[in-house]
Amino acid sequence: MNSLKNKHILSLQDLDLNEIISILDFATNLKNKINTKSSRKLLEGRTLGMVFQKPSTRTRVSFETGMFQLGGHAIFLGTNDLQLSKGESIEDTARTLSLYLDCVMARVYDHRDLEKLSKYSSIPVINGLSDLFHPCQILADLLTIREYKKNFNGLNLAWIGDGFNVCNDLLIGCAKTGINITAACPSGYEPPEWIVKISKREAVKTGSRIIVTNEPISAVQDADIVVTDTFVSLGKDDEKIIRENIFIPKYQVNSELMKYAKDDAIFMHCLPAKRDQEVTSDVIDGKSSVIWKEAENRLHVQKALLCLLIR
Repeated sequence: MNSLKNKHILSLQDLDLNEIISILDFATNLKNKINTKSSRKLLEGRTLGMVFQKPSTRTRVSFETGMFQLGGHAIFLGTNDLQLSKGESIEDTARTLSLYLDCVMARVYDHRDLEKLSKYSSIPVINGLSDLFHPCQILADLLTIREYKKNFNGLNLAWIGDGFNVCNDLLIGCAKTGINITAACPSGYEPPEWIVKISKREAVKTGSRIIVTNEPISAVQDADIVVTDTFVSLGKDDEKIIRENIFIPKYQVNSELMKYAKDDAIFMHCLPAKRDQEVTSDVIDGKSSVIWKEAENRLHVQKALLCLLIR
């Protein structure tokens, strides 16, 4: 088993292609041997601290279940469980948690909090989601794509929606694995230019194509994978009505839009989904949808990541 050498995983930028493939391979192995006697001892005696500024169904349950299945223990730390709410600095919190835990997973509003936490932690820190990146989700997406499409090179992926955290890491992940990605976002909602530049730099190594456009139909044309996420992203609740008016109906993934994709195209969404907003129910529940396998794969890639980081 290859180790990630106590790396902090704050985005897909922190992993090279070989490391991504190692995580996916190990995740597949764990998925095939779920709850076997050997897998239940992999992290025996190890403890994960789960810091949540923002609640989540999938992130908490998948990490907590993952540690249990590996023989370890997970501790939930909400905002009111930490002295951060009483004024203790992130730096001092990081030093303290490092004395007790083997790894920290943090789900935060501001990515800068994660950067501080990792800077002062002597144990690995995993980004469970921030306003900029969502690496665990993209690893799960890549595992799902590989399961359905067998390889990465030459695949066409269309992102439809907000150029935010999931899109940012997806751009980098696609570039590193050789997937062509076209992100269709409304004007003013495109991914940050510096992230597009990073993705294009990575794409030179793999030959993938990175395109950002305002046209969903052109993005979905001949796509092997169509991906979307909520239009009202992390910390954007006050923009809900404005965003819905901008994104719907042009950037909604519906059966009409899916007709432009390949016949065997798969549909993905990190969940939770707001049905009949960013995606219609007939697509979520249709033959192209692989969202439940995608959600399951969060468990497997995170278990692999924990093993490779802690061991």
